[in-house]
Amino acid sequence: MQTAAGQLTITLNPDGCLMVFPRPEWESFRERIASLPVSAQWWKRVYLGNAQDVEMDGTGRVLVAPELRQAAKLSRSVLLLGMGNHFELWDKAIYEQEQARAMQEEVPDALKDFVF
Repeated sequence: MQTAAGQLTITLNPDGCLMVFPRPEWESFRERIASLPVSAQWWKRVYLGNAQDVEMDGTGRVLVAPELRQAAKLSRSVLLLGMGNHFELWDKAIYEQEQARAMQEEVPDALKDFVF
């Protein structure tokens, strides 16, 4: 198993947040996106064209580029959510709005038979 050794890649997520990948996970994701057909060219641009490699400092902090912060409308208060093989970085107020909206919607079919 490879470790990220403090190396991360941050890119846009069309849901309104940033995706933060440990570098080995990014490489796998990047290969999957790069292999998409030409009909998905704009999605390749969104994910690959906005990706930025960063390194954690000695205290585990990273600098998020201004253009990525602006694209995700990040303010001072943010949330970092673990999503399995990557993290999502959200503006706290936007996340809370989206979560409240999602909780008002009907449970998606994919979850209806899901057992917790």
